[in-house]
Amino acid sequence: MATTIGGIDIEVSFTAIFVQIEGRTQILMTGLKVLLVAGTHGNEINGPWLFEQWEGRQELIDTHGLETVCVIGNPAAFEVGRRYLDRDLNRSFKKELLEASAHIDLEVDRANELLALYGPRGRVPSQLAIDIHSTTSAMGCSLVIYGRRPADLALASLIQARLGLPVYLHEGDASQKGFLVEAWPCGLVIEIGPVPQGVLDAIIVEQTRLAINACLESIAEVISGAVVYPERLIVHLHLGSMDFPRHPNGQLAACLHPSIVGNDWRPLEPNSPIFLRADGEIVHFCSEKSAVPVFINEAAYLEKNIAMSLTRREIWQVEESWIENLHEIVAINEIN
Repeated sequence: MATTIGGIDIEVSFTAIFVQIEGRTQILMTGLKVLLVAGTHGNEINGPWLFEQWEGRQELIDTHGLETVCVIGNPAAFEVGRRYLDRDLNRSFKKELLEASAHIDLEVDRANELLALYGPRGRVPSQLAIDIHSTTSAMGCSLVIYGRRPADLALASLIQARLGLPVYLHEGDASQKGFLVEAWPCGLVIEIGPVPQGVLDAIIVEQTRLAINACLESIAEVISGAVVYPERLIVHLHLGSMDFPRHPNGQLAACLHPSIVGNDWRPLEPNSPIFLRADGEIVHFCSEKSAVPVFINEAAYLEKNIAMSLTRREIWQVEESWIENLHEIVAINEIN
């Protein structure tokens, strides 16, 4: 049986009950389950630590009546403090990997296990997934969504309106696919940094707690009918990724220029310095247009040949189709 925190393990013949307390609608019981995943990367320890504290102190995070299922994404990697053992779990949800007839590796097995347990048709079916991460980059507290799924955009708009978090929309990158939350009808990533891998940081834990609470409160308002959507969503649209200059043998030929380090989300203008070679030569940003860098110098991305990703800031109107899709996903919980 799955471990649930803040939920009610009881089967009822109706889908939801609401009460009014001081003018505020609260959901007492709901068939909707929200999957919260931490430790998808085994060396990101702040989310799992928060889960442990939350299990002992249920008042730590207000679930707003929602039933939450908390799991460690990659327990084997978490046990040894490594990002992964065989492959990145957060790139292991590709259809061709999941449907392979032969055993591939531990992370693909774990991806299939998570879907069998908590997927939309799993033993403990969940309709929404929140994947909790930390980063060595100065991303602050931010959200990541993949592609343009309407429900994801609607949920992101609610959280952004509540906390003002920047949203990185990743799409169009064939080398980076198979993300965990894409396997659920609706889902997004909470990404918080900077914090070194394997380091527990009270500030990161608190930011994670606040972000989770905002996610759950937003979802609860959708179910209760008390939700008010913002008029717009500000996204940073993925344009591509940039690698470090390298020697022919693959070794780094330059480091990031000091002027860009720690400046995630700040516009990078044409001809700005971006890399610094050992001999002092400066490599400039060769572009006719500005771009907004994210995940600058993320330690885990060195093996992926990514020094940073580049984005373009756009303002989108919140569309009715987004709202309708999110409501369709949670509609199973409305009273008939």
